[in-house]
Amino acid sequence: MYGKNGQDTCEPGHDVGRMINTLSHQLKRQMCMHEAEDSLKTNMQRLVLHYILFQSLERDIYQKDVEKEFHIRRSTATGILQILEKNGFITRKPVKQDARLKKLEPTEKAKGVRKHILENIRYIEELLARGIPEEKLSVCREVLEQMSANLSGDEKRREEITYHE
Repeated sequence: MYGKNGQDTCEPGHDVGRMINTLSHQLKRQMCMHEAEDSLKTNMQRLVLHYILFQSLERDIYQKDVEKEFHIRRSTATGILQILEKNGFITRKPVKQDARLKKLEPTEKAKGVRKHILENIRYIEELLARGIPEEKLSVCREVLEQMSANLSGDEKRREEITYHE
């Protein structure tokens, strides 16, 4: 809301969404500045590849795991995984017990950029946390997790309302 002079008249604390959006854009710009020859164009591609690289050491990874980990829709995950596959970072292997299911496996190319991706993520994480005491970061993480849960819950509620109408 804006007053007569074009000044924001919202109560304090009602600009959290805008602040998160601004931070997200800054983060994306920062990641692009540190882009290397790895041909990953977005931070999300790097994060998903990082997830696949490290989780696949412990267990089989599928698209549903990516969707759940990053709270993204199937179509978004499909697009990211298609780019990673097209660029030679992952392969999708059919699973014997269910031909519809495809196991995500990192390629040798992906394993070759693992160190660069890790360094890039560590740099950005350190930059984000610079000058912030651990106690405040811990509270920040809790608050962000709760906000994400709030949005996820509302999204599910809206889908149910839309589906039943």
